[in-house]
Amino acid sequence: MDTVRKSRPQGGFLAAAGPLGKPLPITLVVAAVAVLVLSSVSDSSTLFNLTSAGISIVFMQSYGLITGRAGVISLCQLSFAAIGAWVVGWANVNEVPGGLYVWLLLGGLAAVVAGLLIGLPALRLRGVNLAVATFAFAIALDVVFGGLNYPGQETYQLVQRPELFDTDELYFVFTSIVAAVIFVGLYFLDRSRLGGALVEIRHSERAAAAHGISVTRGKLAAFALSAFVAGIGGGLMAGQLGIVTAGNFSSFASVAMFAIALFVGTNNPEGAIAGGIMGAFVPVLMDWVGIPQDLASLLFGIGAIQVLRMGMSQTDLMRTQRRRKRAARNPVAPLTPPPVSVFGPRRPTRILGKGAPALEVRDLRVQFGNLVAVDDVSLVVPRGHVVGLVGPNGAGKSTLINAVTGFAHKYSGRVLLNGKRIDSLAAHHRARAGVRRSFQQLRVPTSISVGMFLQVAAGKTLTNREIDEQLALFACPPADTPMEAVDVATRRLLEVAGLAAGRPPVLMLDEPAAGHSSDETRLLVQRLIEIPERFDTSLLLVEHDIELVRATCDQVVVLDFGRVIASGPPEQVLSDPSVIAAYLGDATH
Repeated sequence: MDTVRKSRPQGGFLAAAGPLGKPLPITLVVAAVAVLVLSSVSDSSTLFNLTSAGISIVFMQSYGLITGRAGVISLCQLSFAAIGAWVVGWANVNEVPGGLYVWLLLGGLAAVVAGLLIGLPALRLRGVNLAVATFAFAIALDVVFGGLNYPGQETYQLVQRPELFDTDELYFVFTSIVAAVIFVGLYFLDRSRLGGALVEIRHSERAAAAHGISVTRGKLAAFALSAFVAGIGGGLMAGQLGIVTAGNFSSFASVAMFAIALFVGTNNPEGAIAGGIMGAFVPVLMDWVGIPQDLASLLFGIGAIQVLRMGMSQTDLMRTQRRRKRAARNPVAPLTPPPVSVFGPRRPTRILGKGAPALEVRDLRVQFGNLVAVDDVSLVVPRGHVVGLVGPNGAGKSTLINAVTGFAHKYSGRVLLNGKRIDSLAAHHRARAGVRRSFQQLRVPTSISVGMFLQVAAGKTLTNREIDEQLALFACPPADTPMEAVDVATRRLLEVAGLAAGRPPVLMLDEPAAGHSSDETRLLVQRLIEIPERFDTSLLLVEHDIELVRATCDQVVVLDFGRVIASGPPEQVLSDPSVIAAYLGDATH
């Protein structure tokens, strides 16, 4: 496997690529040189605007966390900044030890509390409703802070800057350092399981829950982290201005910055930098030209509407175009799979496992109004076996899987995993308990790498070796390949590979062979046969390809109009006249 492991760069910090595609240390060194040069050659007015741009970049990083990564609309990020600024002013007046270094952290933590408070009621809201809720919070905070004087405002007590950064030139450097530290933190967040989970929540909350990700906790984490970053930005502004007022953090300014963030795509580092520069310098340029400020907000709003229509920000669009050009020049070759398994091309003869079945469904009934989609269905998935679930379209197969995995909230009957009932568990808790699934409609995010998706789908941390071996087993591209460069059929293989890598007791696959070529189908058949022994996982397979079912399944259950009409060994069931009449028609299978 040594050749497989060399298929992608290994190593940690030194091998990491920065925002411009260069190693991260080189990117930071280039940025540091640029900041030092600007601080030494700029006049006081330009320095003020540069520092404002640095603070705006921090605000943009906040939007990049909540909206860019988690897909949550928040129009109150400057409200969190106001809280951070207020805490910094209070700490300055009360001479809290530690200086601005500690005060910024205290302001960020205070903003986290507010982020969680607004995040909890917002969890049940989506789209416009969520936007209205966060904007209402921003307006409410405007009213609260509008009636209060910020600490030090009455006595003109300016926020004290750190001794090492007490001049305007050095404070610009300090602001840049804080922004850079946040960039590094976000860089490693994007490569962590939490970062992958946030992206999947943005792409599909149902898929995230099916992979064992708590959507509630993920969104709360996004609110908390973004509020922390915004609170630090507010504290930096307090250090820049000395004294801030409620007008520095108005709700309408928050909306304008949201429009900029949505337009440029602040989930990308270059987007956050561009957004910060635009937020600081566009108003200055418009004043210089004599154009009303409201026109800038209108233009950014139009740009944000365009992003919502296209579904992609400017930096996301540019990155996508670069990846596609790179993929066209250098097509991604799949890793070489290992030799054919010892189990052979056909399913092995398996002996029923001892003890309780891996999964047992008893008298399951799902009803939508007067329509009974699943009618008192009982089935068993023995340990170490592959069970096929077949039937014509509309027979209730996907509805049954939805009920078993917790996505159909109203049903009667029992679902037991390893002999224990799991009916009371939410979908993500069932996934963590060991009932994992794929979806008929592919739900794979394209904005992460192949290796990151494998980690997310597995629901646990995998080593580089485990990732590379799993990718080779399913003949998938190397781990550092962008998902966007992977075709749909390979994405389905990746989903199966990731789910199997988590070694769940039960894995439910909904038409995993859809869109596959004959070679890909043969590989999938071989891997499905191997999954019970290789991963200690029992399979429930929903599939319309009867030859695939015949080749992989130990038992077959046939549904028609929500009822089980046949169950048993494949050859016996698939030759049953009632099955032929209901499902196969006159086909000569």
